[in-house]
Amino acid sequence: MKKLLTGLQPSGELTLGSLIGGISGSVKNQDIYDSYIFVPDMHAITVEQDPILLKERIRKNVALYIACGLDPNKNTFYIQSENLYHANLSWILECHTYIGEASRMTQFKEKSKNKENISVGLFTYPILMASDILLYDADLVPTGIDQKQHVELARNLAIRFNNKYGETFKLPEPMIPEIGAKIKDLQEPTKKMSKSSDSYKGTILLLDPEEVIRKKIMSAVTDSEGKVYYDVENKPGISNLLTIYSALKNISIKETEEYFKDYNYGNLKKEVADIVVEKLMIIQNKYNEIINSNLIDEVLDKGINKMNELAKIKYEEVRNKVGFGR
Repeated sequence: MKKLLTGLQPSGELTLGSLIGGISGSVKNQDIYDSYIFVPDMHAITVEQDPILLKERIRKNVALYIACGLDPNKNTFYIQSENLYHANLSWILECHTYIGEASRMTQFKEKSKNKENISVGLFTYPILMASDILLYDADLVPTGIDQKQHVELARNLAIRFNNKYGETFKLPEPMIPEIGAKIKDLQEPTKKMSKSSDSYKGTILLLDPEEVIRKKIMSAVTDSEGKVYYDVENKPGISNLLTIYSALKNISIKETEEYFKDYNYGNLKKEVADIVVEKLMIIQNKYNEIINSNLIDEVLDKGINKMNELAKIKYEEVRNKVGFGR
């Protein structure tokens, strides 16, 4: 069975975009692959974080993963920082990464634009991401289009290391979802709906109350044409609402267009709000049961014990090949 590895940073509250673009795909994949779900808290501190809030979000994320349908019996859950081999392997990979290829990472360019006092961690975190992937011989890494470049870096580093020291790392493949890979901000539909966004009205959080969800969707930016059809370039707001509906109903964009073709914008928004509320209320009820139980610690303890054993084997192989130790 092929290994699949994925994670979502606890740098912000999980959103509808997180559910559609990442978590839902992992739920579908858990019956097909040997799935590893981790909380990349080390990546989160590449930008400033409140330590108390970060700890809260780590637990909330795991509870939400499970509430969204990720079965602890079918997935291995773990926290990145609890496994010291991630950082150790990352240092070795950094020493095999060229400044030029690291500086070409588009995520760094975007996040560091017009900012002062950028941390070195923000520059090198794609190499830590490569360590996350290569440490466990992951076959597949679900990723948005904007993160595909990081999986390609992991492949390049694996090839470079293998060529120099002999066969060591498996070459991972990016897995990009066909539907809902990028859910957009409701107020700025040309931008991604992001968990780290400052756009309160444009971002639907998985734990938003029903009335807040409905209000955000009903106030979503559209256009003045009045016709419902999918056209990302000319109708980004309407296209975003259609994408949300199609993903949550698990039907194609074409089917969604056909269903809504005679709708006005108000009725479209109402029906999109209905399906979003229906899905998120189920998740929230499950989350409220999980967050105050012992399940989170049980799942994470079991996961980190397993992953530490796997990581140690790979890291010891790597450190011996580069000449570390006595």
